[in-house]
Amino acid sequence: MVNQASSTLLSKMARSNGHGEESHYFDGWKAYESDPYHSVSNPNGVIQMGLAENQLCFDSIQEWIIKNPQASICSAEGLHDFKDVAIYQDYHGLPEFRNAVAKFMTRVRGGKVEFEPDRVVMSGGATGAQETLAFCLADSGDAFLVPTPYYPGFDRDLRWRTGIQLIPVTTKSSNGFKPDVETLQSAYDKATAEKISVKGLLLTNPSNPLGTVLDKESLRSILRFAQSNNIHLICDEIYAGTVSGFPDFISISEIIEEEKQHTNRNLIHIIYSLSKDLGFPGFRVGIIYSYNDEVVNCARKMSSFGLVSTQTQRLVATMLADDEFVNEFLERSANRLDKRRKVFAEELAKLGIGSLKGNAGLFLWMDLRGFLDEQSVEAEAKLWRVIINQVKLNVSPGSSFHCSEPGWFRVCIANMDDETVNASLTRIENFVAHSMAARKRKSLRLQKNLQVSLSFKRLQQQEALTMSPHSPISSPLVRART
Repeated sequence: MVNQASSTLLSKMARSNGHGEESHYFDGWKAYESDPYHSVSNPNGVIQMGLAENQLCFDSIQEWIIKNPQASICSAEGLHDFKDVAIYQDYHGLPEFRNAVAKFMTRVRGGKVEFEPDRVVMSGGATGAQETLAFCLADSGDAFLVPTPYYPGFDRDLRWRTGIQLIPVTTKSSNGFKPDVETLQSAYDKATAEKISVKGLLLTNPSNPLGTVLDKESLRSILRFAQSNNIHLICDEIYAGTVSGFPDFISISEIIEEEKQHTNRNLIHIIYSLSKDLGFPGFRVGIIYSYNDEVVNCARKMSSFGLVSTQTQRLVATMLADDEFVNEFLERSANRLDKRRKVFAEELAKLGIGSLKGNAGLFLWMDLRGFLDEQSVEAEAKLWRVIINQVKLNVSPGSSFHCSEPGWFRVCIANMDDETVNASLTRIENFVAHSMAARKRKSLRLQKNLQVSLSFKRLQQQEALTMSPHSPISSPLVRART
């Protein structure tokens, strides 16, 4: 009674579940946290494959830090700058930090476009950047279109405190889950007819969870769709530096350069961070890059609620200013990610498990549709519970990404060492073998039941034939009468 009374003193937000934790995506994390795998101390624990984290090049980062101790104020070599870094700083961010980030964004995109440091707005990770931009572009009750499947955290990042709506726009596996203009326009028209104000389209490229990149023509058509309907186009490009091989990553910034005469740049915004490309999620470096001056000014003022620490800015700025290191790091990271993707996809294929062909991101989009009892969200949830509770792998089911086709799972592959990769593949192999054996037993039971059923039917037919007055076989009664 006391708890109930005290809860009424809290705000609606505090009493709501708008954070979106009621999802198998977050349930998987909780399962891992309660029983984390360790090769020595807990070899039967849950292996974390639901965390999109890039841990493949920390050796390169550590080597650079050893060679450049002055980059940190927590070292003897950097201590002389401690006071200047520790005192209050302008929320615009250190000039050298914004210069370094703009230069890095250009480098990650192959030098095809230039980014202006004055348009770089920092935030507490991509989560903070998404929410800040949402506050700048939409009011409570307004909506963004979002092609599915999309990152489950968007439901939290963009909706919880802003009050805006996300309208999932369905895509299909038949064309690689690529969004098309006709479906986008249909979703926009439907929302408009329902008196919902659609303020923007959120596009994730490279895609999370698909691990794919959009081609130039698709980006052009999506840009034209947004422009023709006078809505904002928000491009989440936080996986831009994880692409390896062909096709190349194409940023929306390249497209608007080519379409500059027909593009209202005030409607174009990019979300970026250093969490995926550098593997620094703990540093909470999120970036809003907007071509709209008013959005830049507003977002910069709002960023005071989630700034990047000056110590982090200083370290990152020093690191990214080292051109030789940046070039070597990006090449090494791309090569290691490419190798990990290929190894994992090939091993899955040997087990009869397919995955969507992709060359980006820190994950694979794994196809387990053939392991469902039926094509339904309920069957997918049932399979997920088997995987998390029995196989002990935290993989994320497609339904938590709003995927319209049950049976797809995101499996993260860059947050573990080779030993853990082998352990996870061994578990998947055992799961497949167990599933195949169970299917065989079920098939044999069905076959046996069918044989019994057919035998019983034949027996019934024979009895019916024997008792028939038209039967050519004489019964004892007939013989008695004769």
